Amino acid sequence: MNAFTFENRVALVTGGSTGIGAATAVQLGNAGVKVAINYNKSANEAEKVARKVKLSGGKAVLIQADVRHANEVNEIVKRAVQEFGKIDILVNNAGGIVKRVPLADMDDALWDSTMDLNLRSVFYCSKAIIPLMVEARYGRIINVSSVAAFTGGGRHATAYATAKAGLHGFTKGLAKELAPFGITVNVVAPGLIDTPFHEKAETGNFDQFMPGIPLKRVGTAAEVASLISYLASDDASYSTGTVFNVNGGMY
Repeated sequence: MNAFTFENRVALVTGGSTGIGAATAVQLGNAGVKVAINYNKSANEAEKVARKVKLSGGKAVLIQADVRHANEVNEIVKRAVQEFGKIDILVNNAGGIVKRVPLADMDDALWDSTMDLNLRSVFYCSKAIIPLMVEARYGRIINVSSVAAFTGGGRHATAYATAKAGLHGFTKGLAKELAPFGITVNVVAPGLIDTPFHEKAETGNFDQFMPGIPLKRVGTAAEVASLISYLASDDASYSTGTVFNVNGGMY
């Protein structure tokens, strides 16, 4: 049973079909939060996540959209509000390494695509939801970053690391803007977590990273989701503008 407090809350989780997003949606749903689960292409996986929430007695709705486009983000928010009446919690989880390319070989399109997926999407989602939270004088925004923001990332991931570092500045600035309205904005920066992200990103064998992880193991999506769930809860009312690391001691 989740020990965190959620008083009639509604959450929107982007990129909620797999990995950290899926684990977060399930944990929030199990805690009694009504969850709008956004996905782009992974419909089957998203259905499985929604079923897990509903099997525990929770409520979930699936919303397909590409968060790189403002008009689609606006539709996500509209549908979530139509379904549940409001949005109290936003988890900006959608993101990833589009392609590993040395900076000298990177064209404008790939650079822009990386920024759109990892940074512009957060701008669009936050901008669309802020008026709802301001009106309610309550809100929790949690942005999912990466240890890459601190380390510069792995092989040929400079653009990705740059976008995630930008996310930290965005979070700190927005936290100051929204604090007067009872809205907190924080970042969770995972290290090496065992999710489908790494297959798509061609991370390689996890063993190569073990010397740099004091706990000598890979983290789980559920471990990251637990931290996100806390920051999304009513209990996390005095934490804002902060980067929370969950990386086994890597950084």
